[in-house]
Amino acid sequence: MPKIELATEIKADKKIVFDLSRSIDLHKISTKHTNEEAVAGKTTGLIELHESVTWKAKHFGVYQLLTSKITEFESPNYFIDEMENGAFKWFRHKHIFVDTKNGTLMTDIFEYESPLGFVGICADKLFLKKYMINLLEKRNKTIKEFAETEKWKLIVKL
Repeated sequence: MPKIELATEIKADKKIVFDLSRSIDLHKISTKHTNEEAVAGKTTGLIELHESVTWKAKHFGVYQLLTSKITEFESPNYFIDEMENGAFKWFRHKHIFVDTKNGTLMTDIFEYESPLGFVGICADKLFLKKYMINLLEKRNKTIKEFAETEKWKLIVKL
């Protein structure tokens, strides 16, 4: 079972980073290269505990649907989203936010299992894990860019 851990230092208030991380609208911006759009559930604004969103996106040349739900939530410290339906066998994504001297340390812990048994394990090793790391890094770069500038005000209303 692959596990991805990424830590991103962001020079911004923890509440701003937390809210940007759960913003449907910012997620759309960070995934524009996959033509990702929210098609069901929470489709705009800030997702909350027990809410779900269904994303339609093009990955590996194929449009896919993925539904995830917020299963744990403690603002502004962490939240967890888990797959309800999608291409993975399952996934769990924990988002953690810690105050630092210079702002916020945002940590992603993304655990998943690919479908198709041995074929899925091979896909993980050959390309899927790296693909997922790249998606998360792109998302985190977008969160950082918005949080460290006035752009966050376009997404989050405090």
